[in-house]
Amino acid sequence: MTTTHATTPVRTAAESSGLGWALADSWTMTRRELARWARQPVQVVVGLVFPVMLLLMFGYLIGGGRGVDGEYVEFLVPGMLALTMAFGLESTMLAVTQDLDKGVVDRFRSMPMVSSAVLVGRSVADMLQSAAGLVVMIGAGYAIGWRWHGGPASFLGAVGLLLLFRFAMLWLGIQLAMVAGRPEMVQAVQILVWPIGFLSNAFATPESMPDWLGAVVEWNPMSATATAVRDLFGNPGAAGGSWAAEHAGLLAVLWPVALLAVFFPLAVRRFARLSH
Repeated sequence: MTTTHATTPVRTAAESSGLGWALADSWTMTRRELARWARQPVQVVVGLVFPVMLLLMFGYLIGGGRGVDGEYVEFLVPGMLALTMAFGLESTMLAVTQDLDKGVVDRFRSMPMVSSAVLVGRSVADMLQSAAGLVVMIGAGYAIGWRWHGGPASFLGAVGLLLLFRFAMLWLGIQLAMVAGRPEMVQAVQILVWPIGFLSNAFATPESMPDWLGAVVEWNPMSATATAVRDLFGNPGAAGGSWAAEHAGLLAVLWPVALLAVFFPLAVRRFARLSH
């Protein structure tokens, strides 16, 4: 009597380059990142709550101290939404450097899978987390009195600009993570990200700053996104006399596209060379 054993088909290199396998592998990597969230719920909650704490602190302590609670909240919330998209750079770097440090990326590259799926899975999971963070922040802003005054198209346009900015920062983070290589180096990036984030119009108008500082702030990519989002939401603070302020919507698209044009190919090329 003979017994037939089922065998698992082995994927060839040619098959691994197909679009179907690429999508399947990318989704597998995305599910891996989502499973990591389930194993680390406290870290996920802290990542969502921390921006809300900043919003409340600046909205009530600083805004309340200036005696402009309502108006300042309308100015502040769009800036905080843009700032949250920039601060997500640190979590991206930490996740990538941890995988590099533990040799996880090397193990993935040794498997019969599409190599780009590792980066695609990381980026999809990151964008899902960023979208969840936006929902939480918009809900918190609404709870403390912030409102948008445009229609659905303007609202979706503002959310689209925020996610575009986050997508550009994501690939900047992936590139910096592969250059750093170790989780300990993320702290050095944090020292740089925070001043750049606060050197923007998230909390104050450039008109209230010295002329030279206001000019620097207006050309900050995050300031362009915050100004364009305020304009789409119909919130105060979008108007300005400089070229950067008057063309904030254009810059809110051009800055992320320029960052992607630089850091996306650099990240992909560096990832391809990791095993060499």
